[in-house]
Amino acid sequence: MDPFIPLAAVARLPSPDDNLAIATKRLSEGAEIAFGQMRLRLPWSVLEGHRFAVASISAGSELRSWGLPFGRAIEPIAPGDYVCNQAMLDELVTRRIGFDLPKKPNFIDILESYRFDESQFTTKCQVSGQPLAYTFDGYLRQGNRGVGTRNFIVVMGTSSRSSGFVKALAARFKSLHSPGIDGVVPLAHTEGGGYQRPNNSEHVLRTLAGFFVHPNVGAILAVDYGTEAINNAALKAYMLQHSYPMNDVIHDFLSIEGGFDEHVKKGAGKIESWLHEVKTERTPQSLSHLRVALQCGGSDAFSGISGNPLAAWSAREIIRAGGSANLAETDELIGAEHYVLQNVRDKSTARRFLGMVERFKERIAWHGESCEGNPSGGNKFRGLYNIAIKSIGAAMKKHPDVRLDYCIDYSEPMGSGGYYFMDSPGNDLESIAGQVAAGCNIIYFVTGNGSITNFPFVPTIKIVTTTPRFKLLEADMDVNAGAYQDGTSMDELGAGLFALTTDIAGGILSKGEEAGHSQLQIWRNWQQRDGSQLEVLSRLPVPTGPSIKVRDESPPESHFTAISGERGLTSDQVGLVLPTSLCSGQVAQTIADRLNTYHKDREFGVSRFVALVHTEGCGVTGAEAQAVYTRSMLNYLTHPLVHSAVLLEHGCEKTHNDFMRHSLLARGLDGDNFGWASVQSDGGIGQVCSKVESWFRSTLEGRPPTTTEAGTWPDLRVGIMASGNLSQSAARAFAQLTRWLISGGGTVVLTDGGALLESMVYVEETFPGGRPEANLAHGARFSNAGCFIVETPTQDWTEALTGMGAAGVEIIVAHVRDQPMQGHPLVPLLQASDDPITHRRYGADIDLELTGPPRDWTNILVDSLLAVASRRYQVKAMCLQNTGFQLTRGRLGVSM
Repeated sequence: MDPFIPLAAVARLPSPDDNLAIATKRLSEGAEIAFGQMRLRLPWSVLEGHRFAVASISAGSELRSWGLPFGRAIEPIAPGDYVCNQAMLDELVTRRIGFDLPKKPNFIDILESYRFDESQFTTKCQVSGQPLAYTFDGYLRQGNRGVGTRNFIVVMGTSSRSSGFVKALAARFKSLHSPGIDGVVPLAHTEGGGYQRPNNSEHVLRTLAGFFVHPNVGAILAVDYGTEAINNAALKAYMLQHSYPMNDVIHDFLSIEGGFDEHVKKGAGKIESWLHEVKTERTPQSLSHLRVALQCGGSDAFSGISGNPLAAWSAREIIRAGGSANLAETDELIGAEHYVLQNVRDKSTARRFLGMVERFKERIAWHGESCEGNPSGGNKFRGLYNIAIKSIGAAMKKHPDVRLDYCIDYSEPMGSGGYYFMDSPGNDLESIAGQVAAGCNIIYFVTGNGSITNFPFVPTIKIVTTTPRFKLLEADMDVNAGAYQDGTSMDELGAGLFALTTDIAGGILSKGEEAGHSQLQIWRNWQQRDGSQLEVLSRLPVPTGPSIKVRDESPPESHFTAISGERGLTSDQVGLVLPTSLCSGQVAQTIADRLNTYHKDREFGVSRFVALVHTEGCGVTGAEAQAVYTRSMLNYLTHPLVHSAVLLEHGCEKTHNDFMRHSLLARGLDGDNFGWASVQSDGGIGQVCSKVESWFRSTLEGRPPTTTEAGTWPDLRVGIMASGNLSQSAARAFAQLTRWLISGGGTVVLTDGGALLESMVYVEETFPGGRPEANLAHGARFSNAGCFIVETPTQDWTEALTGMGAAGVEIIVAHVRDQPMQGHPLVPLLQASDDPITHRRYGADIDLELTGPPRDWTNILVDSLLAVASRRYQVKAMCLQNTGFQLTRGRLGVSM
């Protein structure tokens, strides 16, 4: 009997021409494998999803998978050798994998340039023949809006500024049970909230317009403040200019021109008046009305073997029936151009596809990056070593029988049935938003690691590539494509997915809908319009320096009731759930909400639980952005207000838990001081929620009550900001507040952008040496008391607020004009205004009205500051839950 294990029992060979096999399980050092007449022995343990040689590969020869090259050997590679590039080894060194790795790489990446040979082009036909005999029950919309698979009322913020409002308004209808209406959902995002038109404005407006008229939308309320760069007026003008069928959907526009609660009630009244009109019934509809978005995220080495081909099989049948499929993620097709274009409608479509790829590469290059850096840490951990091999697998979402018919821009509306390519970044949620705006009414999401992604008003069918991962996450996943590797035929699996698609399109809930989980992110703004500033920006030093000299003025004696904590006297103590990436953010918020409900009337030693939900960590955005991310996250974990913290990873991101442990260790911090949880590795949403809640309860219950003592000026760490024009009287009051805090031994942090330092009065009355430069990097922590100015690379209010919070301030005081601003979920934002118009409109949402003699204003500010520090007063932004948190990508961060 042959003692060697058959290759098919432990590995897969995607193509007979490949010289590498993919391990289907972790293989131990010394394992003996039979491949045809060859017998090979593994000199190293090999991770599941990673590759080992099944042929002798000489130095300089290509490494091939799916018959396509992705690397070149830099030394002879023998049968059985573990193939490794430097990027994979660098990633795995941060992981706890339990065995030794090769000490050096044995191949380098190659990414062959593709040239479209028009002389060899031949026109091919789209798939045809008798489609599978199915219909689905959908919502037929008037005009040319198509057919909906759901019927939602949508509350949409036209910019980031109204995100807190739309969440609060939709929450009023959380318990709505109305037959014929699937619910009321908020669309809150991070874009367009500044005063200047962003570089991605066309993308944002086109996306919002697509959401507005989407067939799954029964009615929509668009909300703004009116002063943002992207607001209701801009959206309405865009839709009229581009002939979106706005009048074929029940809709209204709401501008928040007064109190937050007052307008929430106004919006709720509008929605209630729509309920009867929005109710409708499903009717049998042709499959030609299905438009499926094809996505993969948390990909692994098996995505291209099982999950993506399965999605492609079902998409082929939808196209055969006259429907549409939409492939996206431009940077994740670089290296697979030959496969994508082997079946294309015409030469102009091929040229347009290649032109979009080159345009994407160019935009990335403006920011000093390359698309070759795309694979995330989770991708590399699961066997996708580089962009070439990732793209080869990703392209398998296009069935070889299917023709590429159309290439469209991000969020551009789809027209006739067929197979589409849509330009987008590889960031899953940003890409999905564009596909939905283009008209997709159902989503196939293929995942190797077990991504939990779902969209607010379009059902997502999640397809898992391997059986063990499906079993681990079965409560959150819909389809086990791993059955293909276990012996089930692709035709049988495809027929099952196709039937499930029609069921879910007809109203059966997907696993994600049952969980009530969804997220939205539009293609984030990029800062550069060309590469002309790259060299200068790349050489900018990281701001640093001693405390800035401030004019001296002895403050009056003041005290507040401080909490005595492990890090000294603080103004509060909270429990923090910190998501390591965008994809775990919503789960983190769910956990914090549940803990706050449980915590009510219990003495935990913390006043509340907070989740800092953000958009970063899921992809690669550049070295500058990653540096800002890392120091910001570490400084929030160790923030003076944080009593206990859990890090919550999704599991497949670049900034996973092992990355964070490694970063903590490099900072000299002990990872055992924090809790750790993983949505994917801990078994899904329900399991991880229970785990984190249990950790906090076991950590906090039974602790002695907090003790208090008197705090004075040196115990105050305060951020000071301003939005809108600053009057001379307000500038003098805020200057005096700064002088008192610094002279009293406290700490003040300012931002290097915004109205405060643009005020000559504030600068002259605060700084004896004129306007100072930033002396603190964005996301960095001050190390001693004094005055610091934090670098603020964008004009986004929430990003500035987030950077200031990372510096370690415990309270932020801001002067606002025109309207109140979003607060911070962890650090209280005390908002004051001396503008009577602002107060007349928004007095209910502003904490302090600066009236009376201006000489008294500083004392008013101090009294309120001490009330917040003593927990006698809760700022209004927190009471209204009108808060936001956003990590900046800096000047060179860009979506990939």
